Amino acid sequence: MYSRTFVHGFTVTCTVALSLVGGNAYATAASSGDQPLAARVVTYNAGASAEFKAAVDRGAAVWNESVDSVELRPAAAGQRANIQVIADNGWPRALTTSLGNGTVYIGREAVNQGYDTVRISAHELGHILGLPDRKPGPCSSLMSGSSAGVPCKNPYPDAAEKAEVEGNFGSALARPTVAVPNGVIVD
Repeated sequence: MYSRTFVHGFTVTCTVALSLVGGNAYATAASSGDQPLAARVVTYNAGASAEFKAAVDRGAAVWNESVDSVELRPAAAGQRANIQVIADNGWPRALTTSLGNGTVYIGREAVNQGYDTVRISAHELGHILGLPDRKPGPCSSLMSGSSAGVPCKNPYPDAAEKAEVEGNFGSALARPTVAVPNGVIVD
């Protein structure tokens, strides 16, 4: 009786603590194991993406349509985002600080050369989701980036890219995670 009450209380405590840590939503399966894990929510702030905001939102939507283990959402007002998206005059790039976290630059240099803004956005978000460049490559590969050429407008990841992101975030959700009182998550 004590161990069942303790485990149930501990599970509820951890679930509540996890939902409050770092602005990321993590779901846990029911103790019976009959419910699937929910997607990890990764927030983004496209406030500094200037004329590319709609393309960034569409690039995030492409990932949401393509994978189940992670969901990209705009950060709420006042919420610290996992991803900052910035427009600049350079070449598009992503600086990843950790899986699901970093800064995306939507560079006008590529746009001025004729590259598609939604493909650029989805490609750079793919880096934040753990994917490397795969150059040279065909238009069917999102991570082939600019090597697919200016005519390529495909913003969707191919099956291998989808599977890699599912693995990156699916395995992250499957690991046991415990919140400690000081707000640090310990794997």
